[in-house]
Amino acid sequence: MSFGKKIGILVFAIVVAVVGYIYLSRPTALVAEVSSGRAVKAVPGSVTVHAEFEMELKSEVGGRVVKSELDSGNAVMAGEVLCQLDTGDLKLEIERITNEYETAQKRIAVGSSIALTLANAQDDLKNFEQLYLSGNMPESELIKKRRGVQQIEQGYELEQVNNAQRLEGFENTLRVKKRQLDKMTIVAPFDGVVSMVYARPGDLIGSNSSIATLIATSRTVEAKISEENFADLKVGQSASVRFLPYGAWLYDATLVKILPTADPTTQRYIVHLEVDIAPEKLVPGITGELTVVVGQRESETNIPRRALFGNYVYVVTDGKVQLRKVETGYVTMTAVEVLKGLSTGEQVIVDQLDRFRDGDSVRTMMADQGESK
Repeated sequence: MSFGKKIGILVFAIVVAVVGYIYLSRPTALVAEVSSGRAVKAVPGSVTVHAEFEMELKSEVGGRVVKSELDSGNAVMAGEVLCQLDTGDLKLEIERITNEYETAQKRIAVGSSIALTLANAQDDLKNFEQLYLSGNMPESELIKKRRGVQQIEQGYELEQVNNAQRLEGFENTLRVKKRQLDKMTIVAPFDGVVSMVYARPGDLIGSNSSIATLIATSRTVEAKISEENFADLKVGQSASVRFLPYGAWLYDATLVKILPTADPTTQRYIVHLEVDIAPEKLVPGITGELTVVVGQRESETNIPRRALFGNYVYVVTDGKVQLRKVETGYVTMTAVEVLKGLSTGEQVIVDQLDRFRDGDSVRTMMADQGESK
């Protein structure tokens, strides 16, 4: 081989090496194609999970705690006995009142001495009336006798009223005492979890004392929407929710309630959501963001939302980066409809946008397929 040919081959190899080095040294841009499909108009908002309600469990009556099933973190079910107060003294009092009530009933059943006096007086009155009719009794004596019978009748009626009132008093007192007895057994008013415990076995508590704090197991997912986006919301609309503790995972949701007034401080409206998520993941206090779907239409130019910064995107054409201004339409948490500035099939950079500048030379890798080009 001649010396000239060797030099030519060497130069060619060097050129190929330099070109390959330059190509391989170019940064790799993760790109996605501008595609057609359904564009979605979505309203953004912030999300917070709340326990549906929290309640301080209180004792309506005072007493000494003799038994308790309360412990922080324990789950409780509605109707479950949580705390028992000492009922000994109250049961003795109920027994005493019951005995007095039964005694009063027996005395009334024996009969009234006034009733016997009244019967005798009524018989005497009949005799007086016969004597008066036969002319053997003056009218004044008959009137006097009638008045005497009337007085006895009034006394008998008053005795009956007093007896009924006395029995009713016993019955009311027993009902009150039995209600107090029931209140000394404190049960869970709803399914929940014990948050705090304030009374332990042996403690002497007063009436209306706090025994524990219960948090309901049911949850409310509350979203706040800005005033300018509120008008498009309707019950039943679909939404997507992302909770911060669970990363980028999106959960389907539905609007179930729209509160009619705004927070006077922030002017943001509150809506409630039903989220398709495992209940145990709805931990009170966690936050996130949502988009509510308020409109849909077919579009020729859709891009991932992460490709957009401000009103600009980076388009890669023939290995060159071009800064392109765009006009956007519908926007969701993951996608953007582009009305002007892009065509179907063009490629936009979707990752590490701060690494690139207009005019950069790059290699591309498809974000959805992971293939180098």
